Amino acid sequence: MACFFIDAIDSRFDSVFGASNDYNFGIHWVFESCFANHENEQDMDESKIVLFQGTGKAWLHQRIEIPSPNRGEVLVRILGCTICGSDLHSVHGRRQVATPSVLGHEIVGEIVEFGDDAVRSAVDGSPLSEGNRVTWSVVASCGDCYFCQHDLPQKCSVAVKYGHNRYERTAGPTGGFASHCLLVRGTRVVRIPDELPLEVVCPSSCATATIAAAMEAAAIRKGDTAVVIGAGMLGLTACAMASKQGCANVICVERSESRRILSRAFGASLSLLPDQLPSVLAEATAGRGADVIFECTGANGAFVSAMDAVRVGGRLVLVGAVFPQEPIPMVVERIVRRNLAIVGIHNYAPKHLVQAVQFLELHWHEFPFANLVEKWYSLDQMDEAIEHAGDQCSIRIGIRPD
Repeated sequence: MACFFIDAIDSRFDSVFGASNDYNFGIHWVFESCFANHENEQDMDESKIVLFQGTGKAWLHQRIEIPSPNRGEVLVRILGCTICGSDLHSVHGRRQVATPSVLGHEIVGEIVEFGDDAVRSAVDGSPLSEGNRVTWSVVASCGDCYFCQHDLPQKCSVAVKYGHNRYERTAGPTGGFASHCLLVRGTRVVRIPDELPLEVVCPSSCATATIAAAMEAAAIRKGDTAVVIGAGMLGLTACAMASKQGCANVICVERSESRRILSRAFGASLSLLPDQLPSVLAEATAGRGADVIFECTGANGAFVSAMDAVRVGGRLVLVGAVFPQEPIPMVVERIVRRNLAIVGIHNYAPKHLVQAVQFLELHWHEFPFANLVEKWYSLDQMDEAIEHAGDQCSIRIGIRPD
């Protein structure tokens, strides 16, 4: 029986049909009964990508020729990619993203090939070779611009951000909703210990590393009372890390009952509804307020609550606000008179990714990170995966190429 599927034209067809920006061209015929062996051989030489074309538009599934790494690049075969909340913001139009694009940035892969002059060492200096299981910084940076030279490589002037850029056939895929990813020059790579399961380590290059950066900014002291607002991936990771940094109390604030219960397994000493926080915090701190607050939801109301809950001289670390919202009024005098330190954390430096993987290696048996990826889907099931990821009961949903 014969069948066919519509696929993308790659460079081999351009000379016949002419190059095009319309990704819906090209028909490859597959004869299942007579040419099964040829089909399997062809699959080995092809890469799958799933293109986001814009909010409300269908995902575009393509097969392309496996890209060859250019000078300074590394080709990686993707083992898994978890769906981050920011992916959902892009899909649902809460923030703008260039299209078409290969989304997904919480990626773990296996090194396939090094391009000429590609860096063959990880961030910690350990050697890299084909077959190594790795993750990498969400932002590739130049190392030379003002921000790179001032300890903010995540804000590099010429940054390439994985899972956020417009897809160009000539450049290759740089997102996780694919079977392969090209790591561009300036990408900082971290080797993954063999014992770390895929579901534990996939979020390390986003949520875990971001919270490692937040912990550095918070400067927690032994005996501090920390409040974590939100018990998604960011908040649960913050509970776990804060509990290991010597906090006397880690109080998680979350509306969802199931997530409040889960936060206790990740180190929270108390888990509360938002309206319970003022009285409980006053009792726990003799009325002073929290030493440090991690705001992990991005909700305006949560920020207002955090301003009321932090003590004089306390630290407020903002992590969750990653898409535009309505402005809120703020009395600057309250910040000044109360000697507050407010810092925003967006992405992270490579050192924080190293810290994230090290933390997971040490503590993944202690905290149930392995249970946070509720289900894995294939690339062919993108619609189902995105719908499932939008369920508030799910912390993470994963995508695997096969």
